[in-house]
Amino acid sequence: MNSPRTKLYKDKQNAKLMGVCAGIADYTGVDALWVRLAAVALLFAGMGMIVPAYFIAGILLNAKPDYLYTTDSDEQKYWQRVRQSPKRTAREIRSRMKDVDRRLAEVESYYVSSNPRLNAEIERLR
Repeated sequence: MNSPRTKLYKDKQNAKLMGVCAGIADYTGVDALWVRLAAVALLFAGMGMIVPAYFIAGILLNAKPDYLYTTDSDEQKYWQRVRQSPKRTAREIRSRMKDVDRRLAEVESYYVSSNPRLNAEIERLR
């Protein structure tokens, strides 16, 4: 997947320092507060590598593009689900499309069965 919506970015709009924790929160769908608390917990747990890793990530990660999501939060949640499990998301979409197809077939059969002229026209076209 090479979509810009499936990449990790630093989120400068919701940043406290460099936007790395906010970017991780956006990427995973976890609240930024919990990501920040986990980073602080790792800092106090003696993981001295968290500070250099944070600054390296802050330097290497690109800033999140403004066009990434519309103002609709449903789109953001959708892309978070895609990043977490692309196969599950594809199954959900396939299931929805099958349901739409089934309902459309029901509507079509209703109109064709109740309208003999339409039924004859469809048969003539086949």
